[in-house]
Amino acid sequence: MFRIMDASEAVSLIKDGSVIGLNSFVGLAHPEKIHDAITESFRETGHPKNLTMISSAGFGLFDENRSAENYIREGAVSKIICGHYGAMPSTKRLVLEDRFEAYNLPLGPMCHAMRAQAGGHKGYVTTLGLGLFVDPRNEGPGLNNLSRDTSLVKLIEVEGEECLLYRLPPFDIAIIKGTSVDAQGNISFEDEYCTIDALTIAQLTKRNNGKVIVQVDRVRHDFSRPRDVIIPGFLVDAVVVAEKPGNSDENSTLSGTIHVPSSHMQYWYNRLDRENAAKGKGRKDFSANIIGRRAEQELKPGYVVNIGVGIPEMVAKYAAVTGVLRDLTLTVESGGSGGLPAGGAVFGAMIGASTICDMSNQFDFYNGGGLDICFMGGLEMDQYGNVNAHRGPDYVAGIGGFGNITSATRNVVFCINFNTKGINVVEEDGKVVIKSEGKIPKIVEKVRSISFSGERAIKKGQHVLYITERCVFELKPEGLTLIEVFPGIDKQRDILDRLPFAVIDGTVG
Repeated sequence: MFRIMDASEAVSLIKDGSVIGLNSFVGLAHPEKIHDAITESFRETGHPKNLTMISSAGFGLFDENRSAENYIREGAVSKIICGHYGAMPSTKRLVLEDRFEAYNLPLGPMCHAMRAQAGGHKGYVTTLGLGLFVDPRNEGPGLNNLSRDTSLVKLIEVEGEECLLYRLPPFDIAIIKGTSVDAQGNISFEDEYCTIDALTIAQLTKRNNGKVIVQVDRVRHDFSRPRDVIIPGFLVDAVVVAEKPGNSDENSTLSGTIHVPSSHMQYWYNRLDRENAAKGKGRKDFSANIIGRRAEQELKPGYVVNIGVGIPEMVAKYAAVTGVLRDLTLTVESGGSGGLPAGGAVFGAMIGASTICDMSNQFDFYNGGGLDICFMGGLEMDQYGNVNAHRGPDYVAGIGGFGNITSATRNVVFCINFNTKGINVVEEDGKVVIKSEGKIPKIVEKVRSISFSGERAIKKGQHVLYITERCVFELKPEGLTLIEVFPGIDKQRDILDRLPFAVIDGTVG
């Protein structure tokens, strides 16, 4: 039977050595009051400690002094298993300092492993991850010298086919953010931007006789409509009420309380994008616009699409300009479909979504080949068509949903600069002009770590493009092929002489 209690009492349910399942999506759905109470308890008593934190989509608020960052940094956590580390600035630094065990698994297999294990299965079996860094024959999921757990991903054979078995430790504690609790303890998510893995995490935790802790904004004094309930009350042990002011128009838009018709989509996109625009103020480089505009040409009316963060977000901008946006169905891995994905700190939310489903259901759709095309960024690519999108020499972000999306989509478009750190590209009279080259190449002989396998893409017959600010490459069975050079670019000087390997020249002249 659930009880409403303050955050410190709820945190007393967390014991040393607990395995905690967190229902968050990068910077969204954070039960911040509970995290603050864990920090306070650890500072005052040294407990709870030796915690294992598991989150399929990652957690953090892009601020090293908020959410779980404080107690992770201060030593309460001994292991993190996560799909994405991008929203945790101090935590991802500590990973590389060997401060605790840290593992990175693809987002889709993580949420599907949770669902499978909640249903009593040993784990989740899939071909997703073969040939990637997570494959035990390559690096495996460990991110530092302490991370040697071999139980998370195992190579197995099913009916003569190689597969990977993903398996997570059983949860003792679930920490979830919802909107309201009714008199029966039922949790609804009416003001949330996504539900993520909430029900699955609660079920998996109760299967292990653990405790489910939910932070909500308010108590409702009527009964929830049954179809609106995400977590039934019989699964809930503790409810922490953290009242907050009423929703702004922007929050109501992202939760779907205010519906945004397609005719108003661009207005809201610009309004919500102001923060990102302010961050890039003064930047003169136009390369992202060049890449986004060229990538948009790969769209066709009726396509179902996924657009990644960073440069790929420019694809949506130009789709709105050309008008094809209204004839597309855009999706985001957190579960939204039919609107326009929001970026930056609210990545995972959707402006004007038609539907929002649980994340595992969205990945069922992705894995089944439901997407017509996807647009993804990358840290580096190599001569084999491999892409590294999750790890740099002194940086770890995590693969997130990248692995599922790029391995199952028939048309894959990578939006990636030729180089970085100082690149300055502009357009003059319809021609691309490279004012300065970047110091760090992004097209390398061999990627540091594999997030996307060119070899497996060829075997599966995927159509793969790599669009840069100066040219386009295509992955073909015979090799990486240069298929397009942009006006103003000298093919030999600006492309071929700057590659550390030979490519097939499929251009004319």
